[in-house]
Amino acid sequence: MRDLVTGMSYLVKGQRWVGRNRRQWGFGLLPGLITLIGYAAAMTVLVLRADDVVDWATPFADGWGSPWLGLFRGALTALFFGGCLLLALLSFTAVTLLVGQPFYEALSERVDLAEGGSAPSSGLPLWRELWISARESLAVLVRAALWGVLFFALGFVPFIGQTVVPAIGFCVSGFFLTEELTAVALQRRRVPLKERLELLRSRKLLVLGFGVPLTLLFLLPLVAVFVMPGAVAGATLLARDLMGEAGEDDGEPDAGGADVVSAPPASEW
Repeated sequence: MRDLVTGMSYLVKGQRWVGRNRRQWGFGLLPGLITLIGYAAAMTVLVLRADDVVDWATPFADGWGSPWLGLFRGALTALFFGGCLLLALLSFTAVTLLVGQPFYEALSERVDLAEGGSAPSSGLPLWRELWISARESLAVLVRAALWGVLFFALGFVPFIGQTVVPAIGFCVSGFFLTEELTAVALQRRRVPLKERLELLRSRKLLVLGFGVPLTLLFLLPLVAVFVMPGAVAGATLLARDLMGEAGEDDGEPDAGGADVVSAPPASEW
């Protein structure tokens, strides 16, 4: 249970860090706002067309009588929209991090500098970092989508589909959300996706303590935009913990620090 509380504390301490560094927080809002506008337009179209999608996917139910047709398609529409919302939640973070890559990486470096006096650097050009980030984010989203399909199917199970499945869904969302956020710091340390997932699985309570509350916050689009910079700062503290770099004063970083220490260049991670 200690890891669970520690994970929550990193989320709070990350918000405190950006609260003391208002300029960093202000710049961090821009990528989220840009992404939010695009997602809001897409979700609006989805809401307007969800019924048509379900009708098209269930032609076998056209002859069903009332009220079974309405109940069946209504439940499918809710599940379809919920699955899309889950995917949007996960992909929102990935897209926002990609749009704001230079800023979020600089923010993460400053947290590292404040905590350890040095900040690992990948030594790769920006275009290469963006390519690796996009490729690995896509791999994470595919994994999340597979979980979404499973939860969609389990949603038809009476009682369990309306109670246990949503709770597990929040835990899975929190795990993948934490992966996306810690990737900013761990990619600078040249930790590939497979090893990052293993690290996260080795400290599940720590990850869930950070990711589940953040998932709940991200259900509110405007809140997601405002907490994103702090979430990156908190995820950097969590990444330091996972890598065994955390000190006793981790989580209360200041804006200061030493020069960035670059890692040796590599052609591939």
